Amino acid sequence: MNSRNIRLFIKPYCGWCHEAIEWLDSHGIRYTKLDVTIDSEAYNEMVELTGQSRAPCIDVDGEILADFGADELAAFWNRLQAQ
Repeated sequence: MNSRNIRLFIKPYCGWCHEAIEWLDSHGIRYTKLDVTIDSEAYNEMVELTGQSRAPCIDVDGEILADFGADELAAFWNRLQAQ
């Protein structure tokens, strides 16, 4: 997949966020990590994109997946690659 912009919105104490980071890292996927607990602009954007305040949330070229675990991330990623 040739994504130009992958952003991961996280909360550092969130177990699902750590799973997402580990999954992306283990697959060699480059992304920008945004900590919504210290970046209010990122938090507001995450809420605007998802309609909720739960993390993690990933934005891949405008395709959004929110409040997920590693299994959902893998399925989301496979769907994006099939497009």
